[in-house]
Amino acid sequence: MAQRFLSSPNRFSARFAFIFTISLSCTYLCYSILFCRGTIMTHQGYEGKRCAKNAGGKKLLGKLSDNCASLDVRSALDEVGVHRDPSDVRDQSKASASSGTHWTDAKLKNISVAQKYGNKKLPNALIVGVKKGGTRAVLEFIRIHPDVRALGTEPHFFDRNYDRGLDWYRGLMPRTLDSQITLEKTPSYFVTREAPRRISSMSHETKLIVVVRNPVTRAISDYTQTLSKKPDIPTFEELAFKNRSQGLVDTTWNAIRIGMYIIHLENWLQYFRLSQMHFVSGERLITDPRIITDKHFYFNRTKGFPCLKKPESSSQPRCLGKSKGRTHVQIDQEVIEQLQEFYRPFNIKFYETVGHDFKWD
Repeated sequence: MAQRFLSSPNRFSARFAFIFTISLSCTYLCYSILFCRGTIMTHQGYEGKRCAKNAGGKKLLGKLSDNCASLDVRSALDEVGVHRDPSDVRDQSKASASSGTHWTDAKLKNISVAQKYGNKKLPNALIVGVKKGGTRAVLEFIRIHPDVRALGTEPHFFDRNYDRGLDWYRGLMPRTLDSQITLEKTPSYFVTREAPRRISSMSHETKLIVVVRNPVTRAISDYTQTLSKKPDIPTFEELAFKNRSQGLVDTTWNAIRIGMYIIHLENWLQYFRLSQMHFVSGERLITDPRIITDKHFYFNRTKGFPCLKKPESSSQPRCLGKSKGRTHVQIDQEVIEQLQEFYRPFNIKFYETVGHDFKWD
């Protein structure tokens, strides 16, 4: 009886000790959570103050700048309703490459972020030529990438508006984040004598994209476009030759001169390394399935070349303007062969210089 009496308090003590231990553990856990939350919020507030203090200044410390940029991106993404894992912010290209839809979403989100938090910068890269080579298509295709923002119109800064100054030029550019590339295109730069020197003065490290095309086909396309605007101009044959019977080509006609690519390239190589220039074949944009896939494009049989499934800032498919893919004027085969013969030495030297045979002969 005495043992049963004594055992009851022991059981009660054990139960009380168990309950007390559980309560103490829960209390400790709650305080730990509150303490950690306060520390994190304080740290984020401190980082925000550091970033605000350094905003607009030079990047004195790379690590600090990266942290500030990361905070800006996180804040901006939160405001536009985007929730991502931090690794996605650090490696955006990896996240955007998973699917066509995801890539388009990433592009649209980056536009929203850039417009609010980005800065207007001088372009990192330029599509400098050539006219009627496919520059508009290349611009539209490149700007699908979420890390590229491009000026839609041709500013003609380095050929017609240079006297307006770099501040005017910068003001035309779309806002971009530090991680994004600013791009513009003006095809006439490639044949403008002063353009390479002027662009080099802006930045020696500018990347240059040159879209080239069979010079005979390019000349016919050029003439076709002009004819649509000026129906009274002379025939293609009259403009292309000084004396057709003698095979004398008129190199003063711009449609012919543009296709003498090596002459213009030699001017560019006085100011830029060949490694800074990327040459794109206008023909391969249409014919090579390794370049054009159904991920972002579909082939439009009426136009004769690929169209965008979802261009920038739109959820609807879009082809290039009605001036693109225009049916060429019919030119006599003998005229085409004469021009091919004329361009052959220029083409060969161009192939040798850039290290690529475009097979235009």
